[in-house]
Amino acid sequence: MFCSFPGYGDALLPRPLRPSWRSLWGLVHPTIKPSNTVYKPDAPLVLVVDEDAATREVLRRGLETEGYRVVEASQAQQAINTYLYREPDLVLLHAFLPIVDGFTCCEQLQALTVDDRCPILMLSPVENAELIERAFEVGATDIVTKPVNWSILRQRVRRLIEESQLQKELEAANRELQRLICVDSLTQVASRHYFDEILQEELQWRRQHQTPLSLIMCDVDYFKRYNDTYGHQAGDKCLQEIARAISDAVGYQLGGYNLFSLPSYDDKQPRNVVARYGGEEFAAILPGVDAAGAVSAAKQIRDRLHALKIPHAGSEISPYVTLSLGVACVLPGDDCSAERLIYAADRGLYRAKEMGRDRLISSSEF
Repeated sequence: MFCSFPGYGDALLPRPLRPSWRSLWGLVHPTIKPSNTVYKPDAPLVLVVDEDAATREVLRRGLETEGYRVVEASQAQQAINTYLYREPDLVLLHAFLPIVDGFTCCEQLQALTVDDRCPILMLSPVENAELIERAFEVGATDIVTKPVNWSILRQRVRRLIEESQLQKELEAANRELQRLICVDSLTQVASRHYFDEILQEELQWRRQHQTPLSLIMCDVDYFKRYNDTYGHQAGDKCLQEIARAISDAVGYQLGGYNLFSLPSYDDKQPRNVVARYGGEEFAAILPGVDAAGAVSAAKQIRDRLHALKIPHAGSEISPYVTLSLGVACVLPGDDCSAERLIYAADRGLYRAKEMGRDRLISSSEF
């Protein structure tokens, strides 16, 4: 009587010569020997998905010999659960699985993540052009056919993991670069660059949907005197506290940014933006907020700052640090521009200073 090794070609052996599963890995790849390898905690993790236990054993032994950590799954749902729980660096996925096949499983795994996808190396029992084409269509990164050539598989696994790790490092570096560009390093509110970008995009979106857009400009009263009195380090700390107070008042998360999408598409839950406009001047963009709502937000900003009671011996109007604020609101039309909205809020700010500071003025520019 004859039998074949599951998943490893069509070679037949007499049953009396058939090795046990415990020694199967040594026959398939004679250079792989059992070892009590101690793995590094940060060693790449490979998820092996195959219905056949002997195949998984062979792959596990080979991968562990190369220094990888290995987890196993025998069917699609188990693979998905393991993928979510363990977050592997690579998935070795058999094309044919029980209940849900490997192609569908590959699609489901790819749908779990968008930005940080794990490479998927599919194993096909036959070299078939249609199967290979389908594997790439469902999102597989690469595919190898059985019987497995260990030298090829080892190099594919190494290359895919290295490329994936490099891609993650590049994406992390890119995110950090975006953060440096879009977030003010001192106060952790948005930078002037991000303010300019988002204000233009908000105006365009609000113009299309005919919803209001408000802007609050804030300036710290007598801030030069504050620096002269307490020193620049104290001035930096003061700006940080003010930025936090403004952010808390309008619900802005410090350090938050997204340069590639508008921060608010849902008028029921607007996502406001606070930016350091320059020096001791801050700005708050309030999408979907009308004039009355903007004035109310400006009052909350003043109240938050008053509650801090930051001493200011150099101020002529208060023993504490205060703000002057200008408020402007617009229902964007074809003739509306970011420059006009900023000018309107600035006009209110300058008027507030002229009238004695520590107050807010709503502009009637629009």
